[in-house]
Amino acid sequence: MRAVIQRVSEASVTIEGNKVADIKTGLLILVGIEDADTKEDIEWLSSKIIKLRIFGDDEGLMNKSVEDVKGDIIVVSQFTLHAATKKGNRPSYIRAAKPDVAIPLYKAFIAQVEKDFSKKIQTGEFGADMQVLLLNNGPLTIIIDSKNRE
Repeated sequence: MRAVIQRVSEASVTIEGNKVADIKTGLLILVGIEDADTKEDIEWLSSKIIKLRIFGDDEGLMNKSVEDVKGDIIVVSQFTLHAATKKGNRPSYIRAAKPDVAIPLYKAFIAQVEKDFSKKIQTGEFGADMQVLLLNNGPLTIIIDSKNRE
């Protein structure tokens, strides 16, 4: 499971002209799922994201988590995070899980984030054509892969 975590001052998701998610301070999480992902990957990644100390404290040091700043979270499924670009110029998405595998894992990830965060999160819609708007605060963007736990 691969995630791109962006610290935002604001973010929203619009589908067919309807805004389905809208937050101020918090995290926009883009998540890519592959067939090999498991419940363990979901639990590890969720815990890691919720505990990331990437928000400033009173001294401007990154010592606070999204929980500490009482932020919000949007999670958006993005299969293109598993793009392979080694051959040619057209990315291959062979590593990305197909919907029958990805949808249950995506829903389980959302449920785990809500459990770890102790707060309802907002989401995009799996498989929809979404317009994601964000104001990246920093900018601060972190990529985490549950298969490469650095």
